[in-house]
Amino acid sequence: MSDRTSLEQLLQAIAQGEVSPQAGLEKLQYLSFQPLEDFAKIDHQRQWRTGFPEVIWSQGKTPSQIIKIMNAMRSHGSPLIMTTRLEPEIADLIALEVPNLRYYPMAKIGAIGQLEQKYQGKISILTAGTADLSVAQEAAITAELCGFEVERLWDVGVAGIHRLLSNRHIIDNADVLIVVAGMEGALPSVVAGMANGPVIAVPTSIGYGTSFGGVAPLLTMLNSCATGIGVVNIDNGFGAAMLAGQILRLANRLKS
Repeated sequence: MSDRTSLEQLLQAIAQGEVSPQAGLEKLQYLSFQPLEDFAKIDHQRQWRTGFPEVIWSQGKTPSQIIKIMNAMRSHGSPLIMTTRLEPEIADLIALEVPNLRYYPMAKIGAIGQLEQKYQGKISILTAGTADLSVAQEAAITAELCGFEVERLWDVGVAGIHRLLSNRHIIDNADVLIVVAGMEGALPSVVAGMANGPVIAVPTSIGYGTSFGGVAPLLTMLNSCATGIGVVNIDNGFGAAMLAGQILRLANRLKS
C-alpha cells in the first residue's frame, strides 16, 4: 500500500465498528498505488474501479521508463499491460527486455495479455478514408484487447456515399459505432442519421491546411444536427474505444 498509516487507520476503524466493511471496501479501492522511482505512480486498482486497467501513454517516456512500468505491472499480476502511441523503434527496444510483447504497428500499441471477459454487443468502427486507419486501428485493437467484439469498415466517406450505403447492414447490426473522419468530418453525422445506437465521433488530424490539424472536423462533429453523437478529442481512438466499452459494460450490467 502506498500509505501504510492511512491503511492502518482504516482497518482499525473497521475493526472497531466505526466504518462498515462495505464503506471500507469503497475506500480501499482508491487507496493503493505503487510509486516507481521518481517518475511514475502505478494505479493497480484502476481495473477494480473502472473495469479497465491503467494504460501506459508512451509518448514522452523513455524506453527504460516504459520497461520498468510494464515489469511492475506484470509483477503485480495485471491481466493486460498495454501501451499506446508506441513508435516502432521504441517497441523494438522494449521487446528486448519485456518478454511476450506484441506490437500492432498500424495502431502503435504494444500489449502483453488480454482481458478474458467477453461482453455481449458489437462495436463497429468506420473510417471516412484510408488515411484515418491508424486512429481507427488504435480504437479497434484497444477494444479487442479489452474483450469486445469489433467489426471494421474502412474508406466509406461521404465523397462516395454509395460505399457506405452498400454496407448499411454493418450500421444496423452495431450496438455502438465509432466513426473516424478527417477533412471536414461529415461522416459521423451521416451515420448517426441512419443508426439506432450511440455514435462516437473521432476527428483526425488528416486534411488540407484549413482542417487546422483536426479542428475543422472536431467542430463539424460538435455541431452535428444528428442526435446520439458523442465526440472525443482529435486522433483519440483509444478514448473512443474506452467510451464504447463503458457503454457496453453498462448495458451488460443492466441485463444481468
